[in-house]
Amino acid sequence: MNKILICYTVLLTALLAWSFRAYRTTRRENRRLEENQQALSLETEHYRTRLGEEAASVQALRLRCAEFETLRAADAERIRALGIRLRRLEAAAKSTTKTELVLRAPLHDTLVAAVVRKDDTTACIPQRDTLRGFRWRDPWITVEGRIDGDSVACRVVSVDTLHQIVHRVPRRFLFIRWGTKAIRQEIVSSNPHTRIVHTEYIKLER
Repeated sequence: MNKILICYTVLLTALLAWSFRAYRTTRRENRRLEENQQALSLETEHYRTRLGEEAASVQALRLRCAEFETLRAADAERIRALGIRLRRLEAAAKSTTKTELVLRAPLHDTLVAAVVRKDDTTACIPQRDTLRGFRWRDPWITVEGRIDGDSVACRVVSVDTLHQIVHRVPRRFLFIRWGTKAIRQEIVSSNPHTRIVHTEYIKLER
């Protein structure tokens, strides 16, 4: 009788432990799905930092490897092309920026050597010609070009540095903070002419 009671107690304890573990797993999975639905419904938040830099904030998606392979097939293929296995992937981030600048630059004349054939019986006679050009630059963008007859040749060089910050947002009740409510990514651009159009951060779950 005692052996039966002991076996029954052990079996009941194991069943309760399994049920509690399954409950915690289901609750954690439901919370992950809720956070993903919220992340998909929210748009990228744009703001300026205290230094006046362009910044964007987005809530992270938490996907499993199979979900990432299905929902982000193009990104998964690009990662494989790098020789990286998806099961070893920790996170994937993607940002799109646009640099737009309206400027006014003064024109200047540049003397260039030109060769002109006077006629078929004489040699080529070197002459000087004038091209109109312009140049403008700041610490982030360089624009230079020249006007040659009815055409314009222009060269634009833009330099930018994107700073990525991934952080946890705690749950909050009054002045008490605990746990993790969401994972967010902050992207900050050092180029004042750049606007962050879109940013995405995906964390792979095990």
